Amino acid sequence: MKVFWRILSFTDAWGRFLPFYMLVLLLSVVFGALNFSLLIPLFDVLFEKVPATATSLKEPLFDGNIIAYATAYFNYRLRLSVAEYGPMQSLQMVCAVLVVSVVLSNLFVYLAQYSMNQLCYTLIRDIRVALFEHFTDLHLGYFKGEKKGDLLSRLTNDVQEVEVTVITVLKSIIKEPVTIIIFFGALLYLSVELTVFTLLFLPVSGAIIAEISKRLRREGRDRQDMLGKIVNIADEVLGGIKVVKAFNAVGYVNRKFAERNEIYRRLTISIENKRDLASPLSQVLGTVVVGGILLYGGKMVFSGELAASSFLTYIAFFTQILTPAKSISTAVSTLQRGVASMERVLQVLDTQPAIQSAPDAQTIKGLEKVIEWRNVSFAYGERMVLQNINLRLEKGKSLALVGPSGGGKSTLADLLPRFYDPVQGYISIDGVDIRRIELQSLRNLFGIVTQEPILFNDTVFNNIAFGMPHATMEEVEKAARIANAHEFIMRLENGYDTLLGDRGGRLSGGQRQRISIARAVMKNPPILILDEATSALDSESEKAVQEALENVMKGRATLIIAHRLSTVQNADEIAVIQEGRIVEQGTHRELIALKGMYSKLTQLQTF
Repeated sequence: MKVFWRILSFTDAWGRFLPFYMLVLLLSVVFGALNFSLLIPLFDVLFEKVPATATSLKEPLFDGNIIAYATAYFNYRLRLSVAEYGPMQSLQMVCAVLVVSVVLSNLFVYLAQYSMNQLCYTLIRDIRVALFEHFTDLHLGYFKGEKKGDLLSRLTNDVQEVEVTVITVLKSIIKEPVTIIIFFGALLYLSVELTVFTLLFLPVSGAIIAEISKRLRREGRDRQDMLGKIVNIADEVLGGIKVVKAFNAVGYVNRKFAERNEIYRRLTISIENKRDLASPLSQVLGTVVVGGILLYGGKMVFSGELAASSFLTYIAFFTQILTPAKSISTAVSTLQRGVASMERVLQVLDTQPAIQSAPDAQTIKGLEKVIEWRNVSFAYGERMVLQNINLRLEKGKSLALVGPSGGGKSTLADLLPRFYDPVQGYISIDGVDIRRIELQSLRNLFGIVTQEPILFNDTVFNNIAFGMPHATMEEVEKAARIANAHEFIMRLENGYDTLLGDRGGRLSGGQRQRISIARAVMKNPPILILDEATSALDSESEKAVQEALENVMKGRATLIIAHRLSTVQNADEIAVIQEGRIVEQGTHRELIALKGMYSKLTQLQTF
């Protein structure tokens, strides 16, 4: 239950909906109990147990017990009515009161359900928002260790399971105990001895249902984990369908998916069988108890210890307890099944972002002088990726990082906007350690263009103005012209209102890259990071993109990562990185003159 209570804390809607819900719930249960209380005078009139004389009738006095007084007063009025108007008119009076009570009871039931729906779905909305926002707050290293399909499963399937659980349990955990307490109070009022006899059966029922619930929780966790694997396989295959077909791996991925799906099927059947068992089991146990009550209560009626009308009303009350008792047992089994999903959701929400702003972090508006890397080292786990890096990048200058793949160039760039933090050393902007700069203001300094342009299934305009809701068409067009993108955009079907499709799939590689550059220009950042921005393009597209980049780089500090050395020859400084270390550093001419690694790489790319 600890997990469930934590889930309930993700909304502040309790104050708005819970008090009203409790009020109308209490009224609905009270009027529901009143409906059955009216059965006693109804039976008395029908069975002619009410005397037809008013000679000995006295109006009852209130003695502090409101239930006893209300019952006695109603009986007094009923007997008076029978004496004055006869049993038929008295029966009409009882029926009229019963109808009014039923109408009020059901009105309050509807109002209770209405307010509970408001509460439940507000809670689910807040959980889904909290989970998505937490995903966006987590550091990049978290996503490298998790499967995207599993994370999507938590956001969709697990939250859906939490929704079903919360709605089922909340409606039962509040309403049904109130119903049972009030109805049990009525049972005690009718017959203490018979009610004590009834209570002897409850521990057995509780033990059986608890054992089923324990197994449901374990299998529910396994099922949700398997569903995450299924979603992950589907995501990977659909994202890489070209490779799957090219390597004739369709049969392999189909078998892999089918195996996981079969395991999920078996787990689901097992869970549903156990969940479905809870309702008929509670029904059988309830029937056994009713059988015992009939025997024991019948004996009391025959011996004169209990009136027949009271006994019939007792049976009616008890059958109404069976329904909420069954709902509670179903809710318990649903809760145990849903706890696995709740734990998976909370596991993400409990993960603290490794990269956060320091409590005393300062804001920064721009780059005034220089960026410095001082003795920077970084490791993924125990594997060192960068070791003792020292570099400078001045405002208006360009710094290029080149070298063999896997040397740590992209990681070095990722440290700058604090996608990761170094394990040793520090990076400073104008003498301030970037860990002492407020995170949002730090990242506002950067425009990033990657090897694979990341576009969204939206219009050209919204992709260029991404993150800037107040951007104007003039500003977007200006950014597109600087990125050499305006002309081809205007040739598109709807110009800047053209939808780009999934990941910009309607555009060529060069066009996607220029849209990505326009987006970086739109941000107007003082620092540019160009991570293999042209390496995946053909010669014609590369030329257009390179011209766009040269336009963008003017007046900005630019960090360039490149394998094609022809694109970095004009850089103000070039650093050659191999196995996480700087092995050479200087201008293009200086490095050629050294006849070291840079010179060899240049010669290899010449042929």
